[in-house]
Amino acid sequence: MKDYTYKIFTVNPGSTSTKLALFEDHKKILETSVTHDASILNSFANVNDQFWYRMDIINDFIRANNIDLSDADAFVGRGGGCYPVPSGTFEVNDLLLEDIRRNAGRTIHPSILGVQLAAELQKKYGGRLFMVDPICVDEYTDVARLTGVKEIQRRCESHALNLRGTAMKHCKLHDMDYHRSRLIVAHIDGGITIAAQENGKQIDCNQGAGGEGPFTATRTGSLPLMEVLDYFKDHSVEEMRHLCTGTGGFVSHFGTSDADEIYRRVQNGDKEAALVWEALGYNIVKYIGSMAVVLKGKVDAILITGRYTRFESLLDYIREYVGWIAPIYIYENEVEQEAMAAGALRVLTGKEEPKVYTGKGMV
Repeated sequence: MKDYTYKIFTVNPGSTSTKLALFEDHKKILETSVTHDASILNSFANVNDQFWYRMDIINDFIRANNIDLSDADAFVGRGGGCYPVPSGTFEVNDLLLEDIRRNAGRTIHPSILGVQLAAELQKKYGGRLFMVDPICVDEYTDVARLTGVKEIQRRCESHALNLRGTAMKHCKLHDMDYHRSRLIVAHIDGGITIAAQENGKQIDCNQGAGGEGPFTATRTGSLPLMEVLDYFKDHSVEEMRHLCTGTGGFVSHFGTSDADEIYRRVQNGDKEAALVWEALGYNIVKYIGSMAVVLKGKVDAILITGRYTRFESLLDYIREYVGWIAPIYIYENEVEQEAMAAGALRVLTGKEEPKVYTGKGMV
């Protein structure tokens, strides 16, 4: 066991960005977040085709900052694309990497690239390879999965990494036991997921990458089914899939996924932009309210995180609508990178045994 600091590199591809960070133990040494407009990402036929585009961004970051990764202890990739798993840190094995590459979990989200990109770096530099709290963390009860169609169940696809990381951070700051807490955590960014967490488990959440919940910069969110069927008549299945995850939301209304641009239009008096912006907030508070019901109204706190916390008017809207449920806390900075590094560090230091991925049927 090393008696000095551990060097950990994290790779976090999201729906509108690629985030990278270098850690020495818990200390973040370097980081970057490269934003991608929807027009660039939509030029690729599928998510896996973005691999080398995002790999070039990573290599540019490494070269520009003269980062030496030859002595890296671990690479951590944001996880997605595998079968559902419990929360925790997984040491990536061949089965996990293969299931991610073939997208066994049917995830339409760039998170499926995280482990693949980290694996490419690990192949070049050495070290260990981990996945921490992927988007397919499944801690639902059976009743939360059930729908009105016997053959269709709700799947778990959320920003589990940031949702859980923010909840644990909040509990640490407020001297609370995470495993005895009842929290609503909302990740509002290019993707939006809103979760109910009870006693350390994420018991419910909208299936963000699967088209459920608030609309976002690029996603449609939940839609009235009968209207969708009528719309479907003039569009192919692939067009509809792309609409749900790439050309919906702000892109559908304005042709751009740039939230700052939409917000500027609102401030300049654009009535259409103002209506869509308010509808974004309206959808967010509806789902926060639904998670309060899941927790039977016994909510210790509502935590808001993600890059959209930079829009104070959106936060004011949320406070106005749901502040009566529980105290609201704003965590401007996402903790996904920190959560990935912390998960790897717990294993590297022997504080936690890595979980072993065994494929379908883990949960």
